Amino acid sequence: MAKPLVAIIGKPNVGKSTFFNYIIGNRISIVEDTPGVTRDRVYADASWRGRDFTLIDTGGIEPETEDVILSQMRKQADIAIELADVILFLTDIKQGVTAADKDIALMLKKSNKPVVLVCNKADNFGKTSDDIYEFYNLGLGDPYPVSAANALGIGDVLDAIYEFFPKEKDDGEDSEIIKVAVIGKPNVGKSSLINKILGEERVIVSNIAGTTRDAIDSYFENEFGKYVFIDTAGLRRKSKIKENIEKYSIMRTMLAIDRADVCLMMIDATEGVTDQDAKIAGEAHEAGKGIILVINKWDEIEKENNTFEKFKKDVYNKLAYLTYAPILFISAKTGQRVNKLYELINQVANQNAMRVSTSVLNQVLNEAIAIVQPPTDKGKRLKIYYMTQATTKPPTFIIFVNNKQLFHFSYERYLVNQIRKEFGMQGTPIRIIVREKTDKEIESR
Repeated sequence: MAKPLVAIIGKPNVGKSTFFNYIIGNRISIVEDTPGVTRDRVYADASWRGRDFTLIDTGGIEPETEDVILSQMRKQADIAIELADVILFLTDIKQGVTAADKDIALMLKKSNKPVVLVCNKADNFGKTSDDIYEFYNLGLGDPYPVSAANALGIGDVLDAIYEFFPKEKDDGEDSEIIKVAVIGKPNVGKSSLINKILGEERVIVSNIAGTTRDAIDSYFENEFGKYVFIDTAGLRRKSKIKENIEKYSIMRTMLAIDRADVCLMMIDATEGVTDQDAKIAGEAHEAGKGIILVINKWDEIEKENNTFEKFKKDVYNKLAYLTYAPILFISAKTGQRVNKLYELINQVANQNAMRVSTSVLNQVLNEAIAIVQPPTDKGKRLKIYYMTQATTKPPTFIIFVNNKQLFHFSYERYLVNQIRKEFGMQGTPIRIIVREKTDKEIESR
């Protein structure tokens, strides 16, 4: 299930970034006592009461402004509000209710999103202040006094946010449905592919109701299985591209990757792999998702001897960390090879969720060690005791050794290749976690 999104909204210089940084535990947002420092949305994952969520920091809202930068910041905040499940409206108790606060409150009411009203900079936290009663006039319920700088009262705010989180669904109900994110840079053909799938080959098609970010999901069922295609396209305007629109595209893509089982990484055959492609594909790889490299517009390429193999080799050279990902050459426009996607999606989803028993794993491990001995360093040899699988999506393995420093990356890569050789795991990253154990601990097992 997708993590809930919480957007921090408010006028400039009320302490949004300070609050954001405390929650996530890192100084990601720049904190300065100057209005307008945070111009773009910043987002990071956090957790409260066992529930993961995504927190979005935004630039301050100036409802009425002709300033270009402040106007862009307003658009950024609008986007965050549109995406959010819960809105945290941060105000400054020292300033009291301002005209900007009233305008923002009216805007938030129109959004029909749950709002938690927070009065920051309550330095005398714990002492009832008459100043807070003024904020009831905003009509957004009880205000929560906090001091973000001193980390006071934040737990109460998080409890209030938690109550508005969408109820967790039983994943078992949707276990047969594969969530597929179609990702890639603008104008690569993402929408064309989904339109081809939904428009010409559909058996059952319906829109999934929900928030704005869910409205771009499309349910599709055919003889191969049940799917939800998550479209990240349609975000780039035909007019001159504004910075906030590009940021919106990135945010959409990250959310789509987070929710997906399999990512279709689309690449324009007429352009080849670009730096932007590598960045987007890297996000899917780091997120541990199943990945299929989909080369679109293949019908526009003039074919010569070995054109297919040369292009494939070039893709893997530029995306060296994705050599495990299968490649499919298609034309979303004509439908060429689009029907081959379904079996490939099913295969990659299964590989990403594969679980291997400990006994079989260690048999493979022992054979791998017999073929290539673990490395030594200054007379010390790496001992590998055993391996077990910790999780799936992606397959993650824990290897117990005598000394983590001796476990070189090259030997890790060798073991990963042996795992792939034995079990396939096409289209999925494999993660290795190394832990130390002594000989005595192993003997006592």
